[in-house]
Amino acid sequence: MINNQIKSRGINDSKVLNAFEVVPRELFVSDEWKEYAYRDHPLAIGFNQTISQPYIVALMMTLLQLKETDRVLEIGTGSGYQTALLAEIVAEVYTVERIVDLMLEAKKTLKKLEYKNIYYKIGDGSLGWGNAVPRITEFDKIIVSAGSPNEPAALFSQLANDGLLIIPQGTQSNQDLMLYKKVNGEIEAHNYGGCVFVPLIGENGWDEK
Repeated sequence: MINNQIKSRGINDSKVLNAFEVVPRELFVSDEWKEYAYRDHPLAIGFNQTISQPYIVALMMTLLQLKETDRVLEIGTGSGYQTALLAEIVAEVYTVERIVDLMLEAKKTLKKLEYKNIYYKIGDGSLGWGNAVPRITEFDKIIVSAGSPNEPAALFSQLANDGLLIIPQGTQSNQDLMLYKKVNGEIEAHNYGGCVFVPLIGENGWDEK
């Protein structure tokens, strides 16, 4: 997976590649999908959600320029696979998931892998961390694993100066991968091309049908 799907497509961040080496992806999918765990496509994890394609996860993490000192907000815990990858690299991961059963299953897997630097919130990810415990008001990096219909204003307010936020943005069927940087309180935008994610459901996302 790492050589054929990630490195061959230009991902060369050693921290990201090392995280992919360490985290066993098969632990984050159901038994029926384990034989497909290392293929380069999304896999269903229930509740109309997916574990993302390995390459796109690696790309998003690389674009965030992750550092060992970073405090990262993750919107969309899902299976917990990306959460584990982040936890291998950065100081602290704060992860938000709206679907209770998904969060409980992810948390069980991550606890089994003995991660001590992950904090969990069940709630509306489009609003960010909010008043959850521990009380954190800003993050060095923010990664969103669901497609938003608009610029994530609530998340911009939780992004530290010189921080980076990556999010799929567009329609429910097709998005652009947008990287935002906060510079002196202003937001700079960069477009990294088309992608398709499940919709970001919430007050500042799509309505749940």
